[in-house]
Order: sequence, then C-alpha cells, then structure tokens
Amino acid sequence: MKLAHYANAAVDIEFEFPFGFKELEGIHSRTDFDLKQHQELSKKKLQYFDNDLKEDGKPVGNYIPYVVETSVGLDRLFLSVISVAYANETWKKEDGTEDSRVVLRIPSKIAPYKLAILPLVKKDGLPEIAKQLYDECKQSFFTFYEEKDSIGKRYRRMDAIGTPFCVTIDHQTKEDNTVTIRNRDTMLQERILLSDVKKIVNKNIEN
Repeated sequence: MKLAHYANAAVDIEFEFPFGFKELEGIHSRTDFDLKQHQELSKKKLQYFDNDLKEDGKPVGNYIPYVVETSVGLDRLFLSVISVAYANETWKKEDGTEDSRVVLRIPSKIAPYKLAILPLVKKDGLPEIAKQLYDECKQSFFTFYEEKDSIGKRYRRMDAIGTPFCVTIDHQTKEDNTVTIRNRDTMLQERILLSDVKKIVNKNIEN
C-alpha cells in the first residue's frame, strides 16, 4: 500500500462479500501533520505535556499529538450485514413435498422489527387481545401488527424482513392466557404466557 505523504502507517479492514473481499474501513496514522499545520497557521500552540511519557529513558516533555483517521462506509457495512443474514432455504416436509422461504437472520439488536403480533383470525375478540399486547410492547421495541392472510404467509413475510419473533393470538389465548411464540431462525414454536412475551423479547434483544 502506498502511503500518503503525511502518513506513517495505514491499515484496511476488509470483508469477504459473495463477490470477493472489499474494504469496509480504512485506518491511517496522519502523524502530527495536521496539528503542526494548524499550529503554524494559527500561531497557537497545540502541544501537549506528559510527565510520564519517556523516550529512551528521558522525558519527552512537550509534543504535538498524532491524529488517527478512520473512514467507514455505511453502505458497505449495510451490505455486509445483508450478505451474512440472507438465506434462501428449501426443505422437504413430512409428506414429501418441498417448502421454501427467504429469511434475513439479522441480529435481533439491529432487526427493523423485533416482534410481530398476529391474531389468528380477525374476529372472536382475538384482534382486541393482540392490539392490547401491541400497545404494551411498542413502547419498548419496534413491533409489527398484521391481520391479513393466513398465518403461514404472515410468518414468511416476517422471515423475509428479518423479524426475530412472531406471536400468534389464537382461541386458546382466551382460555388460558397463553400464546404461540415462533423463532425466526429455527422456526420452532412454543407456548408461553401472554404476560411473558415482552420480557422474553427484551431479554433476547439486550444480549
């Protein structure tokens, strides 16, 4: 790597994209070039004194600090996350037919939505329970609510945008205050208390 005239060291951090290694971040030591120029043109001292700093056993005294410059590209950082998270999965079901899905395994902390709340049907009081849960959760993390289409189609839509958890409100919820929570990555579903939903999602996105 050819150094700029003011630099004494440079490092590039690269990421292996599906199309090869590309730079994510450049880090350069600009030495004392910048502050020397400011000092010279402003006629103001920009030196620093450190009693503990020594060179060859002797106190250094006054010196002009070095500047370390770092440059990170947001678009490439975003692309690196998507590249790792994206998957197009196909598998065989028990009846021998194939199923598939597009999923974004974005870490829960940075997923656009943390939770989707899905009433099984748009009647029988299920939307009312679901909306109450939505109101409880939306103050703590980004929460999505949807009633449209079958529950399977809604799961697939949430997988495709990277929502780590889906909670389904069904008729059993009215009987025992439990819901089905589904994990995006494993697609496993388990029955939990309605009152535990917020706690479980919060714990997951904080770790």
